[in-house]
Amino acid sequence: MAVATFAAGCFWGVEEAFRRTPGVISTMVGYTGGNRPDPTYEQVCSGETGHAEAVRVDYDPETISYEDLLDVFWKAHDPTQKDRQGFDVGSQYRSAIFVHDDMQREKAGTSLRQNEESGRFPRPIVTEITEAGTFYPAEDYHQQYMAKRGRGTTVCGMPGRW
Repeated sequence: MAVATFAAGCFWGVEEAFRRTPGVISTMVGYTGGNRPDPTYEQVCSGETGHAEAVRVDYDPETISYEDLLDVFWKAHDPTQKDRQGFDVGSQYRSAIFVHDDMQREKAGTSLRQNEESGRFPRPIVTEITEAGTFYPAEDYHQQYMAKRGRGTTVCGMPGRW
């Protein structure tokens, strides 16, 4: 098993995109990239902790590659929006790839450059690539939020793109 961590706006819909992907063993939403230990949802939403809403993806690299996970990431959000996705605004909704090792850093950088050069996005990509730090699981009611509510094809009120 391997681990990948992505932030792409509201974590509910992003988790659903990864949860539905063959080769993904499990997903968990939470907070990472900030400066406060054990933050709560309310604290992260304040924008004062520096954390991003993120999804931890446990996957089988024999079944799905890290590059394939990156493809899901790029499709699950608009990486040209700085510190926001749709109606959600703030640094907690930033686009980020939290890398766990040198292989992920290299592949994430290559994928970012390929997407920039492809012309697929009308504006410059603002996704950050940074070292994975401590991941704090979100409260239970956030886990698999979309699936629990029968909204598996919606990303926080907007039609899903996966």
